[in-house]
Amino acid sequence: MRWKAGTTGRRRGLLAAATAAVGAAALALGTASAVSGATAASASEHAAPAALGGNWYGAAPYVMPFDNSPPDLGPVMSATGQKSFQLAFILAPNGGGCSPTWDGTHPVSSDTQAKSVIDGIRAAGGDVTVSAGGYGGTKLGQTCGDPSSTAAAYQQVVSKYALKAIDFDLEEPEYENATAIHNEIGAAKILQQNNPGLYVSVTTAGTTGGEGTGWFGKQMLAEAKSQGFTPANYAIMPFDGGFNGSAAQISALEGFHSTLMSTFGWSSATAYAHEGVSLMNGRSDTGEYFRQADFQAVLDYATSHGLSRFTFWSVNRDRQCSPPDNNGQTSGTCSSVTQGAWDFTKFTAAFGGAPASPPPTDPAPGACTAPAWNATSVYTGGMEVTYSKHTYKAKWWTQGETPGTADVWSDEGPCT
Repeated sequence: MRWKAGTTGRRRGLLAAATAAVGAAALALGTASAVSGATAASASEHAAPAALGGNWYGAAPYVMPFDNSPPDLGPVMSATGQKSFQLAFILAPNGGGCSPTWDGTHPVSSDTQAKSVIDGIRAAGGDVTVSAGGYGGTKLGQTCGDPSSTAAAYQQVVSKYALKAIDFDLEEPEYENATAIHNEIGAAKILQQNNPGLYVSVTTAGTTGGEGTGWFGKQMLAEAKSQGFTPANYAIMPFDGGFNGSAAQISALEGFHSTLMSTFGWSSATAYAHEGVSLMNGRSDTGEYFRQADFQAVLDYATSHGLSRFTFWSVNRDRQCSPPDNNGQTSGTCSSVTQGAWDFTKFTAAFGGAPASPPPTDPAPGACTAPAWNATSVYTGGMEVTYSKHTYKAKWWTQGETPGTADVWSDEGPCT
């Protein structure tokens, strides 16, 4: 999960850097270090976004431009080939209200610092997506009265920075608030409708086990279904939840794939094409370790299955600590594992630069051979039924629970 405003940590692995270091880094960003300075100085006041494909927006790693010793992104781009970055986070003001701010403290309306970073990235041939939400802080969906006013607040961000992509990071504690999630999902749908071509991604918590995300994550998906909203991508964060390396992460992704199919009635191929992963590099907040080999394994899975997003938290942390293990502590400014500079960003660069491969093709649907579902019949685990031209298998005892709307049913795919 992610940074928590006003604390030294956040379930996205963020022990804040010392205040002086953060202030110096922020000053460097504001006054033009390599990417956000000399290049940005020659960029127009309203630099046009680069023409990047969706694969790059799905490959944008997270960066905190105001906190955790933000790196100069010019050398990162040169060293890795990375073209896109996801700047975090847009929140409601700490004092309340329905206007967008960076981290709850820097109003978007008067911002020049983040804009300088964005202009510099674009001048170097890249582009950005901006993330709203994260772990902790007050979200716009909590303070704005309805989806339309929430969307109007986010539209200020889209318009200010001429965005071609935006991410909704919906996790604790906001996703436990049904009204806030209704507002956020509704706002995302409105933004998508009012900004043709806008790449909209949704990020939520990942869990071990068979479904990939927890009860609140599934409620968020149900809210999206009820509003008729389909983003470019739904990504889970398989860390800080009892994960241990890439095998557990891939298992969670497979579970989430099944959840997407059963929730939306999607085929396997369609579900993979709308699925993504947001990793954490190095040591997580809970002491899990995700090294370069883990990133490679998940990247191989993502590319071979046609996932549309592969990102991580964060570029601020993509540096070796001193000592390399950081004395067994998690940091917001380094990874706590042995690494070269920007090792983990090279994986998102590989995903973004790879030709977009089509997801696995589903076989042609066969005949519907299972008996039709009956609301009064009792079904036990393993029994199959036909409903709405899909075959469903019961996971456990059930009666009167409609296939496609209840977790008890596993969608086995379409039939004719």
